[in-house]
Amino acid sequence: MNAHWKQRPEGGGMFALWVIRGIARHGGRAVARACLYPITLYFLIVRGPERQASLAYLARVLDRRPTLWDAARHIHTFAATILDRVFLLSGQLARFDIQTVGLPALAARVDRGEGVLIFGSHHGSFDALRVLALTRPALRVRIVLDVAHNQAITRLLGALNPQLARDVIDAGQDGVSIVLAIQEALANGELVALLVDRAEPGDATAPASFLGHEASFPSAPWSLAATLKVPVMLAFGLYRGDNRYELVFEEFSERLDIPRQHRREQLAALVRGYAARLQHHVRRAPYNWFNFYDFWHGNDAADDPGTSLPHLGDAADAGVAAGERRDLRRAG
Repeated sequence: MNAHWKQRPEGGGMFALWVIRGIARHGGRAVARACLYPITLYFLIVRGPERQASLAYLARVLDRRPTLWDAARHIHTFAATILDRVFLLSGQLARFDIQTVGLPALAARVDRGEGVLIFGSHHGSFDALRVLALTRPALRVRIVLDVAHNQAITRLLGALNPQLARDVIDAGQDGVSIVLAIQEALANGELVALLVDRAEPGDATAPASFLGHEASFPSAPWSLAATLKVPVMLAFGLYRGDNRYELVFEEFSERLDIPRQHRREQLAALVRGYAARLQHHVRRAPYNWFNFYDFWHGNDAADDPGTSLPHLGDAADAGVAAGERRDLRRAG
């Protein structure tokens, strides 16, 4: 229960994902959904740490003592979104009833050619962002993903949608390279989407109240947004059962311009604001929470700046400077 989330293996692994893909492709979604029940039972029985984490989380969000049935529903919801990923990533959006909230605000920015950071979480389905392809076929959405840690998903993505796989920005690169890739995408008017609820070991974090207790959230994404001075929108792809999803976009911050001497406290305020919005949607859809570890202690990062990894804010500053030098060389 106290292990960091990165120490836990991918649920099911590559074999399980490819089995689900095969069943979904050849048997259809109805047959594949029937297979989710034994998969749920397997995880409920075999994956003890995840089961305990589920029950501990559900006790916080439901304000009552959860049952094994609650944990099974929680795991089944997760499994259902993993199955639907096969169809969403392959562009079969007509199978789903996806209701959108807040899309006009994002569309307005896209029409102005603005690059936008889309911050999501491990709550619901981030793959529901594919609905943007219906309204803006030419719009490019770049996903920031640690390829090395998500090898099964990365290979599945490559098989289902090679173009999306090519658009991935690898979070396993050095900080400056990540920032340069994000900066270039935003300058081209693209959307850059990343999950901002989990901290990597050694990352800078900020505390925020979440479901009645303090948790640590990564501050690096907000430092990145402040350095690049770009707008941030939040996205929540809530699974509502059967084939129904609710995709919510919320404008969160305009072009941040934070003086360095005030950056620490203002970044902490942004993290608290984000945690409040995340809590709001988690309470609206409690079984959509897909952090199957002790979120309140497993997100802890190094507090000693001397032992932590380079702060992404510093990497962002270096990346911006490197981008400016690159632009000057091109102009010359």
